[in-house]
Amino acid sequence: MSLRAAGSPAAPSANLPVGVTLARAESPGADLEGRVESALGVDGPLAKGSSWRDRPSQRALARAIAQAIGAGSSLVAEAGTGIGKTFAYLVPALLAGGKVLISTGTKTLQDQLFGRDLPRVVRALGIDVRCALLKGRANYVCRHHLERNLVDGRVARAVDVSRLRAIGRFARVTSSGDRAECSEVSDDDAIWSLATSTRENCLGQDCSHWNTCFVVQARRAAQAADVVVVNHHLFSADLALKDTGIAELLPNAQTLIFDEAHQLPETLVTFLGEASGTRALLDFARDATQAGFEWASDQARWDELGVELEQSLRAARAAWPLSGARAAAHVVLADEAFRDALEAVARALQAFVAALAVAAERAPDLARLSERAQVALARWQHWSAVEGDLEDPAKRVCWAEAFTASLSLHQTPISVAEHFSRCRELQPRTWIFLSATLAIGEDFSHFTRMLGLEGVPQARFESPFDYASQGLLYIPKGLPPPADSGFTNAFMVECWPLIERNGGRCFILCTTLRAVRTVAAWLRARLDARFTLLVQGEASRSELLDRYRQASAPILVGAASFWEGVDVVGDALSLLLIDKLPFAPPDDPVLEARSQALRRAGGDPFRALQLPAASLSLKQGAGRLIRSESDRGVIVIGDERLLNRGYGRTILAGLPPFRQTRERAVAEAFLQKPESLPLTRATTTASPSTSVRP
Repeated sequence: MSLRAAGSPAAPSANLPVGVTLARAESPGADLEGRVESALGVDGPLAKGSSWRDRPSQRALARAIAQAIGAGSSLVAEAGTGIGKTFAYLVPALLAGGKVLISTGTKTLQDQLFGRDLPRVVRALGIDVRCALLKGRANYVCRHHLERNLVDGRVARAVDVSRLRAIGRFARVTSSGDRAECSEVSDDDAIWSLATSTRENCLGQDCSHWNTCFVVQARRAAQAADVVVVNHHLFSADLALKDTGIAELLPNAQTLIFDEAHQLPETLVTFLGEASGTRALLDFARDATQAGFEWASDQARWDELGVELEQSLRAARAAWPLSGARAAAHVVLADEAFRDALEAVARALQAFVAALAVAAERAPDLARLSERAQVALARWQHWSAVEGDLEDPAKRVCWAEAFTASLSLHQTPISVAEHFSRCRELQPRTWIFLSATLAIGEDFSHFTRMLGLEGVPQARFESPFDYASQGLLYIPKGLPPPADSGFTNAFMVECWPLIERNGGRCFILCTTLRAVRTVAAWLRARLDARFTLLVQGEASRSELLDRYRQASAPILVGAASFWEGVDVVGDALSLLLIDKLPFAPPDDPVLEARSQALRRAGGDPFRALQLPAASLSLKQGAGRLIRSESDRGVIVIGDERLLNRGYGRTILAGLPPFRQTRERAVAEAFLQKPESLPLTRATTTASPSTSVRP
C-alpha cells in the first residue's frame, strides 16, 4: 500500500507510510456497499488494529454513505459519539475512487485526519492514493513578508525578534511551510502575522518568491491529489472570495464530505458577509507607512498619514455609545459623536488612498496597498451610510461589535441557503454532511433549512455508548431562576461538594464570558493547592487543554469555545457542570434580523431558531463527558427550565439517555461508585407549547 503526498508521486511525504501499492477503483461499482461492509467487518483489514471494536452502527453509516456515493446523491447524517464516523466515511470514499474533498470543522481536526486517521485507513485498505492537506494562506510562511520584517520590520521586543528568527530557521528547512509544524513558535503566537500573508497583501506573481511559495505549492499538490483535506473556513472563504485554491478543486471532485457539518452554516455566514475592523486598519496603516518610507519616501508624509489614521481608529472605538458590546447599525449611527468618529476614519483613509494612488507604480507592495486602501474605504463608507439595520430587507443585516481596544463593522447575510444551493447545483456530485449534532430528536429541519438542503435524504445512527450506566444527569432543586443576579453563586455553592468529592477533574461550561469570570473568582476564593484552576482567556485553548490533561486535580472554566471539539478521555474528565440552557442573547442583532424575517414569513422565531440552536448547543456541551466505552461521570445542569417548561422537556429528550436525579447525594454516590446505582432512567414526555419562552 502507498499513501503519498500529491504532487510528488515518486517521493512520499516523510510522515506518511509507504509500501506495496494497489490501485483504487476508478468508479464506485455495484459492489461498493459489499466491499465497505467487508472492510469494516470482524474479518476485515481494519479489525487488525489494536483499538478496533465491532461497531454495527459504524457499518450502517458507511453503507449509507456508499449508497449515496454510488448513486451520486447526497446525505445528511447524525452519527452519535463513539460510532467512529471518520472511518465510516473514509472507507467508502477511498474504495469508490474519484477525487474526494473532505472538509473538517477546525484546523486541529484537519491535522488529525490527515496525519493520523487517513494514513491508518489507507494502510489497512492497501491502496495507492495521493493525499494533500490544504489550509488558508495565513497558515503558511510567506518568504517575502518574513524576510522584509526580519530586515527592517516593526519588531521592537527582543523576544519577538527571537521568535521571528526562529520562524526564519523553520522556513529554511520545512517542505510545507505550515506554521503548525514549527516547534519553536506556538501556532497561535501573534508574531506569525509578520511572517504570513493575507489575501490583501499577497503580491501574487509579482513576488520574487512565487516559484517557491508555500501557498502555491500546497495548491498545486491539492490539484494533483486524489484526496484533499480542507476545513470549513477555507471552503467558505472560497465561496466568497474564489481565492483559496478550492475553486479549481471543486469541478473535479466527485465526493464532498463535511465532517462536523453543524458548524458549516455559521462559518458560511461569516465568510459570505463583510467586515471592516479597526485592528485590520491599524495593520494597514503600519504596512502602508513602512512601505511608503521604503519605496516612495519623497511622495508623501507617510508618518503623518499613519498617525492620523491610527488616532482616528482609536477615537472611533472610544466613541462607542453603548454599554453593550453588540448593536444594529441604526442604533449606534443614531449617535452623532459616533457618526463623526466614523467619518474621521473615512477622511484619514481617503488621504492614504490619494497618496498610494500616485505611488502605486513605484513597487508591487505599494500597488497592493493602494488596492487595500480603496477596498477598506469603500466598505467603511458603505457601512457608515446605512440608514437601518437591514441594508437589503430580508437579505443582510448591518451591525457592529466593540471589543476592549477595537471595533468591527459587519454586513451579515440573513441566510446562506440560496447561495449554498446554487453552489451544489453547479455540477452533480455526492455531498455528505456528518455530525453528532444535527437533529432535534428525529427532526433535521433546522440544519437543512439553513443550507437549503430540503429534500436531501437524512438518517440518524445511535451512539454505541451505554449512557444509562456510564453517566448520570443531575438537575439540582431550588436554584434561583437563571436570570437572577444570585444564580451563579448559588449554582457554585450547590456544585462545590461534587467538585471536592471528585478531586476537580471537571469542566465548568458557562453561557457567557461574564459567568466565566464570576465562577473563576468564586473558585479562587476557595481552592487550595491540590487544585489546578484553568480559565478561558488566561492562555490559548490548546495550552489550557494540555495543562488540564497533565494536572492531577484540574478544573477548567470556559464558555463557547469549550462546548465542542474538546476530547478528554478517561477519569481526567468525570464531572461536567453546565450553568444554564445556552439560548442566544435576545438582543443579538443577527438573531433579531433573522427573527424579523421569519415573522414576516409567518414563522415562529423561537421555535424555528432559538430552541433548535439551544438544543443542539446543549447536546454538544453534554457530549464532552462520555468519550469512550469506559468513561464514567456526572453532568450537572443548573437550569430547572429543563423540567418545568415544555420546551425544556423537548431539549432534555434530545440529550444522551443518562440516568437522571434531583438529589445531590445520588450524584456524589455515583462519582464514588457509579456501578452501585440501579440502571434506571427518569422518563420525560416532550410536550412543547408555542406560548412559552425562555
